[in-house]
Amino acid sequence: MKNPIGYSLDRSPVTAMISSVQNPLIKQIRKLHRTRERQEQNLSLIEGTHLLETALAVNCSLETVFYTEKWRQRQGELAQKLQNQAKRVEIVSPEVLASLATTVNPDGVIATISRHHLHPTPQNPLQLGLVLERLQDPGNLGTIIRTAVATEVQGIWLSLDSVEIDNPKVIRSSAGEWFRSPLVVESDLSALVKKYQAEGVKAIATLPTATKNHWEIDFTRPTLILLGNEGAGLSPQLATLADETVKIPLFGGVESLNVAIATAVILYEARRQLSYSRVD
Repeated sequence: MKNPIGYSLDRSPVTAMISSVQNPLIKQIRKLHRTRERQEQNLSLIEGTHLLETALAVNCSLETVFYTEKWRQRQGELAQKLQNQAKRVEIVSPEVLASLATTVNPDGVIATISRHHLHPTPQNPLQLGLVLERLQDPGNLGTIIRTAVATEVQGIWLSLDSVEIDNPKVIRSSAGEWFRSPLVVESDLSALVKKYQAEGVKAIATLPTATKNHWEIDFTRPTLILLGNEGAGLSPQLATLADETVKIPLFGGVESLNVAIATAVILYEARRQLSYSRVD
């Protein structure tokens, strides 16, 4: 594992502005745009004021924070909190900040965190969970995470061959809910589903060939919802484990929905049923 240049276990005061994109620390952090480097350095990138605010709210351990002087002047209180919590803070020029960012128009602050951020543990007993197989689009995963937190999903399991959970776009697309999501990367989804079925949780697979619409499923029972790859859907191995299958009806000649939208439709139907069952 690489030890990024300039990192310290002790918090240090902000030093002089870094204005060169050739600075050794900047070059090292810029490598985190690549999956392999995030793995080797054991670090992830988070970008933007909102994500930094959320990271502080959940006491996420911040390694190094980079911000511009203009951002510090606008966000004085937040900058002070970051100074107190992060292991290191650096003021950088707008050009350097832009070189670190994975977005086109960064708002002035970027930080690194440990790649192994501790997500909340899935709840037990489980009422509503998501099993995601071979998702490839980071925007889809981030949106699903955001929707899952909003609908009180108690566990999200992602297959190993899916997009990396710390892909910067996944974190951004979650609008900060990534930090609060009960998210687990699972090596054997089939074993996971069987385990929960043995505990009385039913597995619902989303398949275009299903005969039941999503509102015809009883989501008041403990449920795992199984969703698959954007193009190929669920693998036969996982689909055959389902206790029931479900589809979202489509009209106007539309062949399919984006997986993140389909997830939202099903989750909000599940949340509607659960809300009414509590009232009754």
